[in-house]
Amino acid sequence: MTEKDFANLPNHHFINTLINEDLKEGKYDGRVHTRFPPEPNGYLHIGHAKAIFIDFGTALEYQGLCNLRMDDTNPTKEDVEYVDAIQEDIRWLGYDWGDRFFYASDYFEQMYQYAVELIKKGLAYVCELSPEQMKQMRGDLTTPAQSPYRDRPIEENLDLFARMRAGEFENGAMTLRAKIDLASPNFNMRDPAIYRINHMRHHRTGDAWCIYPMYDFAHPLEDALEGITHSLCSLEFEDHRPLYDWVIEHCDVPCRSRQIEFARLGITNTVMSKRKLRALVEGGYVTGWDDPRMPTLAGMRRRGYPAAAVRNFCEKIGVAKSNSTVEFAMLEFCVRENLNVEANRAMAVLDPLKVVITNYPEEKRELLPADNNLEKEGQGKRDLPFSNTIYIEKSDFMEEPVKGFHRLIPGGEVRLKYAYIIRCEEVVKDEEGNIAELRCTYDPTTKSGNDTSGKKVKGTIHWVDAETAVPAEIRLYQNLFTKANPDDVEEGEEFTDYINPESLVIMEHALLESSLEQAAVGVPYQFMRQGYFVKDPDSTPGKPVFNRIVSLKDSWAKKQKA
Repeated sequence: MTEKDFANLPNHHFINTLINEDLKEGKYDGRVHTRFPPEPNGYLHIGHAKAIFIDFGTALEYQGLCNLRMDDTNPTKEDVEYVDAIQEDIRWLGYDWGDRFFYASDYFEQMYQYAVELIKKGLAYVCELSPEQMKQMRGDLTTPAQSPYRDRPIEENLDLFARMRAGEFENGAMTLRAKIDLASPNFNMRDPAIYRINHMRHHRTGDAWCIYPMYDFAHPLEDALEGITHSLCSLEFEDHRPLYDWVIEHCDVPCRSRQIEFARLGITNTVMSKRKLRALVEGGYVTGWDDPRMPTLAGMRRRGYPAAAVRNFCEKIGVAKSNSTVEFAMLEFCVRENLNVEANRAMAVLDPLKVVITNYPEEKRELLPADNNLEKEGQGKRDLPFSNTIYIEKSDFMEEPVKGFHRLIPGGEVRLKYAYIIRCEEVVKDEEGNIAELRCTYDPTTKSGNDTSGKKVKGTIHWVDAETAVPAEIRLYQNLFTKANPDDVEEGEEFTDYINPESLVIMEHALLESSLEQAAVGVPYQFMRQGYFVKDPDSTPGKPVFNRIVSLKDSWAKKQKA
């Protein structure tokens, strides 16, 4: 690379600084090759989105490569379903791995041979301590760990390891441990297990193996075999880096990859532990991994979050070395920012109240022009059918108005968006005393875009035409947890104790403007004065289902809350 090339290297954060140092020192022949190595034992979540953004984004910045590798070294909870979902999520975010799609299981034979190599060098041994015994003999900061099997002869270790592979021993009977330092202040270096016995069928290799490498042994070997230059991972692996380097140093690998750690993502009012996410699914607290309340990418996609907004969120929070927690509101801000420009406008009434305009001719029908999206030029207009019977939101009428309420009241006037000014003349109630309908009059000289009346009203409300409105189910989503940090619970509590009972509210009798009848699944809309919504796959002919992506800021709602 020339001096000019060095001057143009990215320099946004500390990862850039470290990579730039390597490039200036001539390491890796000027290459930058990263990887994203998820475990196929669950769905990806927003925390993984940050890792994907960093792994793939770094490769793009340096015109390098990024591999996708399934870390399938533990068959206990792995499944092809998760493999397919992971690929779909990454593509949805806008990234591609080309022909560089690998599995850790691709290297099982090579890893086994590397383990044999370590045994022959006197750097690994077969240990018969149970997990409980190993924990008891781990020692503390002033006491070294112990293993009565540490000085086994090399030939005996080779024989036992071969018999482990052949399936002679039960689960937990033996492990292969790296021979490093039983007195190390870093407990990850106190002769860690690098192979364990697991008689479980693997989703790719079937019953070919009954011993599987541990992550800390497998991962550096996978990186080295793929020619990865920079292994970017989250901060909890910082204490594991000496073991990563030890494996690279003592095995005859083709590439000496460098591990760099960054802060993982924490967001308020959610959990991101795969164990806890699985508990939510299996416990029936949510409808599945793609429930729109879940922090999974599948859930966010179904809820209607744009991939561009998620990428923008990852960019805004930055790349840091210290862990921190981001407010969920920041993610919602990025979503609103994107949808305000991208989403077309429409009108929907979630909780309908019938309005009959008594002086509008019963036989008359007209089409009123409306804007599709004020933020996008050249989007044209849509037509709104209008007749003498419409529906408005129940919350847009108050029989006994409070101070500051500028919507429809008895004897009061309000403008119908894109239509006319109406005046409430009569409130009709049913036998139980509930409001059944409003009877109003309209002023034909107040037609939107051609108002010659000179009238000024303080309120403008949305509506739908009764004759052409489309019945729909609307799902209103909020934070899944009431507690900002549901991982932080008192003794005797469970994180599920803080699930928000109002995280999903279903409006079963909503009405949509007629243009939404042909709306496509996944295409976002702004329902005026309501929020941003997207059609859900649960929709059926004649009964669409829409998910609220994110609400709009509502000053009146704030007043009500106050």
